[in-house]
Amino acid sequence: MDTQQKEYEKMKGEIETEIRAIFKANMKIFDWDIPENDERKSARLIITAMEEAIERLKDEVEAGKYDNY
Repeated sequence: MDTQQKEYEKMKGEIETEIRAIFKANMKIFDWDIPENDERKSARLIITAMEEAIERLKDEVEAGKYDNY
């Protein structure tokens, strides 16, 4: 196992925790801002926004944006 893989194994739980925190924070905002919020629909929309952001990050990585980070 190489160094990056070891770091990944060490960090993946923390990354998931951070992603869940972002999701939950946005769920609260939807709840505060929408009087009769449909939580399931809001959750799906938030996940869609998160997936779109991940896709943009993937494109940036492939374009070399983070090669000298």
